[in-house]
Amino acid sequence: MKIRLSIALLLVFITGAATTGQAQVEYGVFGGISIPNLSASGSENNPLNTGYSSRLGPDFGIISESHFTKRFSMESRIEYSAQGGKKDGMQAFPTPAVVAGYLESQGMEAPTYLYANFKSEARLSYLRFPFLAKLGWDFGNGGHFRFSVGAGPFLGILLSAKQVVSGNSKAYFDPGGQQALPFGAQSFDSTNNIRDQLHKANFGVDGNIGLAYLFGKGLVNKIFLEAGGNYGFINIQKGSENGKNNTGAATVLLGYTYRFNLEDFRKKMRM
Repeated sequence: MKIRLSIALLLVFITGAATTGQAQVEYGVFGGISIPNLSASGSENNPLNTGYSSRLGPDFGIISESHFTKRFSMESRIEYSAQGGKKDGMQAFPTPAVVAGYLESQGMEAPTYLYANFKSEARLSYLRFPFLAKLGWDFGNGGHFRFSVGAGPFLGILLSAKQVVSGNSKAYFDPGGQQALPFGAQSFDSTNNIRDQLHKANFGVDGNIGLAYLFGKGLVNKIFLEAGGNYGFINIQKGSENGKNNTGAATVLLGYTYRFNLEDFRKKMRM
């Protein structure tokens, strides 16, 4: 974990250093919401890794954007990103050993999965390092507005991973809830740390479209609104017993940057 994080920070430093020779560099902050989901992938799909829907979480960080031409720039970020997904309703869970033992003692074959009506949420958080190529177009009187599109790769480091479960329900043999086990309703309330079950690093693609308003003397201040998304290429689970999933999220972000003219800054430093 520490080695991978050090490599990621080094990459961010190198990419930042590679662009500081440019005359115009923006630095700023941003924040908003992440709308993540877990998509099933591979041939190991089963009732445990399918059926997720989107959850909500925070997304925020710091940003650096270096302008090479009037339209082309490169952007790097250090970003906290909420990922994961949720289920609500009838869903599968592995047959507990005590239940399997009871069923077998009654001459019945224990199924791999049972079903119950409860809530389950995978709450994952990553420290992400997107590096995007961007194209932008100024418009409006005086060029106060700017439309942009950007895309590029990201490296993600897993910070935390929890499975939060809640609800009371009978257990059933079938997903339709027609064949109940001979037990009363049971509590499913639990919070489990599943970080050790997941890969600590992820790699994927990031993209966004944005609209910005530039203001102040020299138009060096910028407020931007951005909609985008990200998708991780690496299956998050280490094993395949619970199937395979990929992370992904839509994002809506609001941010502020200030543009520095590095040539002017160097001249002032020489005085």
